[in-house]
Amino acid sequence: MSENQIAAAMPLDREVDVAIVGGGMVGQALACGLGSSALSVAVIDPLQTDAAQRLAKVKSEAKQGFDPRVSALSLASEQILRSLDAWPTMELLRVEPYQRMRVWDGEGTAEISFSAAEQHQSHLGHLVENRVTLAGLQQSLEQHDNIEWLGGRTIATLSEPEADGLDSWRILSLDDGSRLKARLVVAADGARSATRHLAGMPLSEWDYQHHAIVTTITTEQPHQQTAWQRFTEDGPLALLPLAGDGHQLSIVWSTSPNHADALMAMDDAAFSEALGQAFEFRLGRITEVDPRFKFPLTQRHAKDYVAPSLALVGDAAHTIHPLAGQGVNLGLLDAATLAEELLASSELGLPLGELQRLRRYQRRRQGENLQMMATMAAFRHLYGEVPPVVHWLRNVGMKQVAATGPLKRLLVRHALGLEGDLPQLARRPLDQTGLG
Repeated sequence: MSENQIAAAMPLDREVDVAIVGGGMVGQALACGLGSSALSVAVIDPLQTDAAQRLAKVKSEAKQGFDPRVSALSLASEQILRSLDAWPTMELLRVEPYQRMRVWDGEGTAEISFSAAEQHQSHLGHLVENRVTLAGLQQSLEQHDNIEWLGGRTIATLSEPEADGLDSWRILSLDDGSRLKARLVVAADGARSATRHLAGMPLSEWDYQHHAIVTTITTEQPHQQTAWQRFTEDGPLALLPLAGDGHQLSIVWSTSPNHADALMAMDDAAFSEALGQAFEFRLGRITEVDPRFKFPLTQRHAKDYVAPSLALVGDAAHTIHPLAGQGVNLGLLDAATLAEELLASSELGLPLGELQRLRRYQRRRQGENLQMMATMAAFRHLYGEVPPVVHWLRNVGMKQVAATGPLKRLLVRHALGLEGDLPQLARRPLDQTGLG
């Protein structure tokens, strides 16, 4: 008896239009994007907390310090979260706008700065702890009667697609023994997606040979609502402003595995001194440092984002170097675009799992994501160990970008998420508020 025949013989606990595996930022954004529609949605996630519990937990944790997991949300991401009604809760908790970016070549003299005023914006983006974004999204998710939160469960098996005429579906078995029939399964369960693995979706993977160290620091001088980044041969170092008294920043230090191990082995005083030197003490001495965390950096990209009755979003489809802080922004655009395509299919009465329709989502997002990944890979090689002539060329190149207004504006607009094929969740509020 085949797996599909066994699955068909067992009773179903529920049937839904869309089953989203993964209740992180991207999975919840997709669910909220389908909220108040005619579609029934289930979100499957290991966490058991509901919106009220998570909000209370975040408020309690916020008094104890900052979450080391921080995202630089672009203007497009902000607009998506506003459209999903998650932003008001996030603002009540803790978000920090930044007005400027300063980037320089640590091996040369070139420096480039960007400001919100140059782009006719009130800010360039926000630095937000991931738990704050999650709290805002789950608070919004709880307002939609068509969304069911299946907490404390993980996916165990996934059937091949079954079809009845034009309609198709898959059956999911969860670790608690329950079973769902879904017209579309969405893998939003992260870089090591179990759903993607169960579906047999091919994946290319490339080790950056870098580790990232993240933590929160306090500096002698205020951060000036500026995002700082220094490029060195050993890797980029970013200091990102956080809400607070103006002296707290989140750091992402991308460096070689051996150097990362050495940095992790230091006591706080030695680490603060090493970090200050790497940052050229541009904000004075580092007066406090929170516990440090280290993780390897790997680029991943799925060959296809879709299959019959299946779609990948966010890190399940692609992971990228944190060099430009674009990972979550790409994922939120995935979610908003897929939601747009699914709602269009629903309104037209078309099958949600039809491969031809799902490929519209893939065409819109895969090229944009690959372009960003290629750009980050180029930066990674350009600022690696290179001959002296390349040092000179990149230094000259950065100076030319800084001096060329139109090119500089175009680069910033891409970073802010104001260019490309924007989904309506990102576009409409921009048009209404004059940010586009």
